[in-house]
Amino acid sequence: MVPNDQKLHTDVFDIGKVPYASLRDGLSEGLLELAEKDERVVVLSADVSESVKVAAFKDRYPERYIELGVAEQNMAGVAAGLANYGKIPYIAAYAAFSPGRNWEQIRTLIALSDLPVKIMGMHTGVSVGPDGATHQALEDITLMRVVPNMQIIVPCDKEEARKAVVAASTNGKPTYIRFTRPKVPHFTTTETPFRQSRAEYLWHSDSPQVAIIGVGPILHDALLAARELEREGIGTSVLNVHSIKPMDIEMVLEATRRAGRVVTVEEHQILGGVGGTIAEILAQNTPLPVEMVAVHDQFGQSGTAEELLDNYGLNIEGIMLACKRVLSR
Repeated sequence: MVPNDQKLHTDVFDIGKVPYASLRDGLSEGLLELAEKDERVVVLSADVSESVKVAAFKDRYPERYIELGVAEQNMAGVAAGLANYGKIPYIAAYAAFSPGRNWEQIRTLIALSDLPVKIMGMHTGVSVGPDGATHQALEDITLMRVVPNMQIIVPCDKEEARKAVVAASTNGKPTYIRFTRPKVPHFTTTETPFRQSRAEYLWHSDSPQVAIIGVGPILHDALLAARELEREGIGTSVLNVHSIKPMDIEMVLEATRRAGRVVTVEEHQILGGVGGTIAEILAQNTPLPVEMVAVHDQFGQSGTAEELLDNYGLNIEGIMLACKRVLSR
């Protein structure tokens, strides 16, 4: 069942009634909320202000908005300079190009100096859809995980995206926040807890047989899968590890030790993402059987978001099958 303290949307399990919204809307709302409170917040864009929804910030605070054009490497350098002089820069671009194109500048100019630049990786995962493999960032979590000083947050819906944007402003660290493009279930609320570097149970069984651990909008499918598995007599827990780095290792170990079996879920490559992070934690502390729902070392392709998610098994059925596979081991 959903823990009482999570305060999820009342229609969380009703696809026809749960509201849908883009994580990009959460970014826009979070930036405007921050700007009203802190004049140090500035936004930089790589010629994508409309598509990543920072245009509202540009219109309201033009003197705190910088358009860099299609120059992601330069954008990272400018942001580093602004941070050195006391600003809190948020840089926005498609993740295929930031951190995909400007990884070295992020590493050397931002992370090496431990500057509080916030990197907004937009249009991630296969759900970008018809844009195809060149624009579907499936490697970005891996790229950012290996960078020292870098923190990583992957919101699950619009509200958590807003909270992540606001929370990152006060951590004093280089931070990567990952956003998908399409409208997805908006299933958390303003009352749902969000604490950076802390995991949260979205579903909890008294006697879990498998712990589902994941990030991003696919967690809504994880919730629906957990309910179906419970109906089949398979106890589950669903853990939202939105803060991938630093990870809430204590909560991960609690959930996995209680269940004894683990399934990780993410709209990302299987190599180096959330599944890899959880596997590393378990290998060092309590080795357990793990199944990973992710893209298995492939590029994306063109199609609708729904078609692609189904093709790669990033859906309710894929999660349920993974849970049953791990239980058979």
